[in-house]
Amino acid sequence: MIITLGLAIGALTGLLGAGGGILTVPALVYLVGLPVSPAISTSLAVGAIGPLAALIPRLRGGVDWKMVLPVAGGGVVAAFGGTLLGRLISEEMLLLLFALLMVASGVQMLRRRPQATGSDRRPKLWALRGIAVGLLVGFLTGLLGIGGGFITVPALVFLLGMSMRLAIGTSLVVAMINSLAGIAAHAGVSNLDWGLILAFVIPSMMASFLTALLSKRVSNAFLQKAFAIMVLTVAAITVAQVLLP
Repeated sequence: MIITLGLAIGALTGLLGAGGGILTVPALVYLVGLPVSPAISTSLAVGAIGPLAALIPRLRGGVDWKMVLPVAGGGVVAAFGGTLLGRLISEEMLLLLFALLMVASGVQMLRRRPQATGSDRRPKLWALRGIAVGLLVGFLTGLLGIGGGFITVPALVFLLGMSMRLAIGTSLVVAMINSLAGIAAHAGVSNLDWGLILAFVIPSMMASFLTALLSKRVSNAFLQKAFAIMVLTVAAITVAQVLLP
């Protein structure tokens, strides 16, 4: 089961730049049977290691490195605040918040047309906008145990004018940094099961590397629609699991 989940989630991460935390947390809770807190910590560890394979094919021309610093910088700071708040909220409420954010992200991606190409022409105050995006994503990383790809990718596309392809690569770098900050913030909250993590991460990295290569041949429009469908599907499953007896 763990190997299969790792392959599936790695494939989505490589193709869409998201799918790690957004799918790992529900999968570990509902399919593996972990409590939410250990699932979040495990997801953060997976998010810090797993995206590396998907990033390798994108290192040249697939990442906006200038944007990484403000987005990741804001995220590192906010991850600690999200972790503190997460200790005060019930598991059911955390999962419902998770689903609500997924719905908002998926609907926005379906409504907006993707940028055809990336550009070095950034909007005014792009660094401040990047920090604002980072604060939001980092807070969610600490709160929900996600690298933030499902929020970072739409934010980079719609707020900062990136192409879908460039946003995916940039999001992978930010997700890894945010996950490391989230691990530090969660230190002492729950112990990591490294056997489980490695069983998950190794097949995940293999699949993400292959689908990252495939993504170069896929259009921005397809990537955006696939991203939206993924997050809306997971949101529906999460809500059903929480609300239905």
